[in-house]
Amino acid sequence: MQGPDAGGHLVAGVDSSTQSCKVVLCRAEDGTVVGRGSAPHPPGTEADPAAWWTALLQAGDGLLERADAVGVAGQQHGMIVLDSGGEVIRPALLWNDLRSASAAAELVAEFGGPRWWASHVGSVPTASFTVTKLRWLARHEPSSAARAASVVLPHDWLTWRLCGGAGTSARPATDRGDASGTGYFSTASGDWRSDLAEAAIGHPLELPRVAGPADVVGQTAWGAAVSAGTGDNMGAALGLGLGPGDLAVSIGTSGTAFAVSHVPAADPSGAVAGFADATGRFLPLVCTVNAGLVLSAAASLAGTDLDGLSALALAAEPGAGGITLLPYLDGERTPDRPGATGVLRGLTTRNATRENLARAAAEAVLASLADAADLLAGQGAGGQAAAAPEAADGDPPPRRERRVLLIGGGARSAAVCALAPGLFYSPVLVPEPEEYVALGAARQAAWALARTPEPPAWPPRPTATYTGAAQPEIRERHAALRDDTAAWKESAAP
Repeated sequence: MQGPDAGGHLVAGVDSSTQSCKVVLCRAEDGTVVGRGSAPHPPGTEADPAAWWTALLQAGDGLLERADAVGVAGQQHGMIVLDSGGEVIRPALLWNDLRSASAAAELVAEFGGPRWWASHVGSVPTASFTVTKLRWLARHEPSSAARAASVVLPHDWLTWRLCGGAGTSARPATDRGDASGTGYFSTASGDWRSDLAEAAIGHPLELPRVAGPADVVGQTAWGAAVSAGTGDNMGAALGLGLGPGDLAVSIGTSGTAFAVSHVPAADPSGAVAGFADATGRFLPLVCTVNAGLVLSAAASLAGTDLDGLSALALAAEPGAGGITLLPYLDGERTPDRPGATGVLRGLTTRNATRENLARAAAEAVLASLADAADLLAGQGAGGQAAAAPEAADGDPPPRRERRVLLIGGGARSAAVCALAPGLFYSPVLVPEPEEYVALGAARQAAWALARTPEPPAWPPRPTATYTGAAQPEIRERHAALRDDTAAWKESAAP
């Protein structure tokens, strides 16, 4: 194990996501990455947690044993039910398993409606949330539900395995960030709502202890400290060094907009999830179903790849010649339109070009995420709501005072980066590509090792800054199509 006499402490950060496990080994004092590894996860919306452990050992081979401390950030919401001996009862249901949609509606109604959930938990549960999966288990697999003695999240289980797991004295632990995505944790008070977990499955369950942000929850077999760990979005915020007033926008398969806040969110519409972060503050978040896959679909229609789509979009004029795309190709979560499909408005023989189609797709994804950012602002996070800029004749529109950080695979698109400032009405910072979830987990591990009041002040990663004239007319056209009920209902899938 690396120690101070051999050049300083090393810390390992783990990102256990839906698709893969990634490990980074960093210097504890400044976050410099000195090693990396990755391994795939099996596809699907449920998985045997043992496969995640195998992937962690593979990705961390030659790295983990060098670490003085390890932190794990994992995909949120997943349900792992354990029997009285700590053994996994059935494959874990993941965040993207939507079979519990009817259970979500049932639970929301059972406890007084969306406003009750927002005020008591911080979020209105959807099919992603763990509490809905517990109700699904009770309804559809009663024998498995009856055996369940405890329930943990993916990162909880991996952290516990690092500390010894079943058959040892180690007790599962979590943090308030990941716990806030279960639906049975009060984000505002920081306490479990074990009554909600019990009501969902039909009997009491043991829940993990909630560790503090800088706590050590155990030790690995090679003697490294294990930090509390957290959820993937919380890990990304910590890895980015996100602070109050900052807005992070991630364009991956789906899209997210999230911000660090000093006050908890409680949105009765359900659009803003009232999460906690990994530092003792809060992390309100909005998720859209449609993001990167919209760009992939547009590239396919245009007969090109994503780089080609970017070049086509940059060759078109702002506004795509009058074409507006409503990008709800796979239904949508924000706004809540699960049956909707995409709508292309304004297409004529004069503007029907590959360039305009590419531009419309990029503008649509960004406008949708700018809408999400405005919802966060309505909850007191991520800056002021993005009202259309107003300025005196001849003056440039005012710039908004906030940091917008663009991350995810979509941030590698030159067109997305160039167009984003115009639709967010703000300069946009694009950090260099990095595994920010794993980096945040490593930073948490360094914090646990240092036992300081605040996380170590790692230098920010280099960023590129993009600026551009505000384009309120594009946002207005998108909003008009978004709010045209007839348009999207007529497009709804049968």
